Amino acid sequence: MQRARGSMLLLCLGVLGASWIVRNAPAADNAKRAAWEVPEPFEPVPVPESNPMTQAKVELGRRLYFDKRLSGDGKLACYSCHVCEKGLTDGRPTAIGAFGKSIGRAAPTMWNVAYHDSLYWDGRAASLEAQALAAWKGGNMGAKSDSIAAALQLDATYAAAFQSVFGSAVSPANVSQALAAYMRTILCTDTAFDRYERGDKKALNAAQQRGWEIFRGKAACATCHAGTLFTDLRYHNTGIGMDAANPDPGRFKVTQRSRDMGAFKTPTLRDIGRSAPYFHDGSVATLEEAVQQMALGGIANPHKDAQLVDSKLTEAERKDLVAFLRGLDCPCDSKH
Repeated sequence: MQRARGSMLLLCLGVLGASWIVRNAPAADNAKRAAWEVPEPFEPVPVPESNPMTQAKVELGRRLYFDKRLSGDGKLACYSCHVCEKGLTDGRPTAIGAFGKSIGRAAPTMWNVAYHDSLYWDGRAASLEAQALAAWKGGNMGAKSDSIAAALQLDATYAAAFQSVFGSAVSPANVSQALAAYMRTILCTDTAFDRYERGDKKALNAAQQRGWEIFRGKAACATCHAGTLFTDLRYHNTGIGMDAANPDPGRFKVTQRSRDMGAFKTPTLRDIGRSAPYFHDGSVATLEEAVQQMALGGIANPHKDAQLVDSKLTEAERKDLVAFLRGLDCPCDSKH
């Protein structure tokens, strides 16, 4: 079953070659548990050598993430589209950016985006740093990044923090690096399901346990919603939105490959219960409807993924599956 909201996992396969991981953090940063440290069976958070993690950089990135001065109209922070109570989405069918601009796609969840090798529904950004800069300068935040960086430099606290962390003044490049560092700490690793897998067999109720068996068995949801991240990080055409007059081409716009027409990244199912409405276009209002749609094998179209077939679930099985998915709710606090 492919959920929809979203890009934050696994493909937990050592995702993509980052050589700097938490075990190499400076001793001072390891004095207490680092914000990007994860429990097994999660792989260490991958971090590029060009943007190593420190607690100071993460704290600077967090401050920027919640600062509305970053947007062109001064009304939106990054957090505005990734709200804790809404599964780190904005709860709208499609996002609204700075100056009231319609973005055209749903705001994806931020959970576990540290593990993504490409960002956005169509994967057009190759790193969190690139995504942060593009969202800041693009329709999401509508910012003139050079002007805003110069304004932030006039804030003595920001100026001192950037000098301490980067050894330089505020710039669009190091703003995006700080934001990316913070986003690598937006991690969901302690759901009821995770506790169940670690041995607490009371963490999931009987319906949820039946739903877990259906998820990885009859419904074959784990084919695409794979591993610890509950996503294969790949792109699939489920048929959602393909009946529109001008369908969103999805991944095709990036690759120009016909097989990618209408394909979108498999979203994580972590916190799926709170991130309605669903799919890249926000066209499905409830989790129950989303489960039913995908259990039926998606919507027929010339490019639909062949893996999507009717799993012939009974009503009781669909209810158990929904119950299991609600066991993937992520603990969320004020830092997110």
